[in-house]
Amino acid sequence: MKTFKLVSLDIVEEKNDDITQRRIKLNDGLIINREDDRGRWVIEAYVDNIYEEYFSSILQTEEELFIQVKITKSSNQPATFIAKVIDMNVIGNDMNVIFIGTMIDRRRENIEKVLKTLLDEGYQGDELLDEFRRRGEEAGA
Repeated sequence: MKTFKLVSLDIVEEKNDDITQRRIKLNDGLIINREDDRGRWVIEAYVDNIYEEYFSSILQTEEELFIQVKITKSSNQPATFIAKVIDMNVIGNDMNVIFIGTMIDRRRENIEKVLKTLLDEGYQGDELLDEFRRRGEEAGA
């Protein structure tokens, strides 16, 4: 297992067909790569207990969430997870919220979007491969 500092946490929510991000103000936090056969991570967010009602309802409904976190430094790119709240504990005026989730590979997602766009534009065979490489070089990939 590998443990890292959690520096930001956003919950991605859908409201009235709009996607919004709810920033959760962290007091502290950590994220653990369990390195298990299912690729799961444990995320612990130590926050003010003003979030108790919000996270209690998520815990009770066992709702899956899209969350974005920054690991180690705030300048790092966010990592996206599909996660569930599995526990929470009130500690004085604060609380911890524990998630378990799987990281979504955004690079793969972006590659799939580019390929779909190229196919929609009518590229096939060697032309598809050439154009994919050209756009990758333009993007600095």
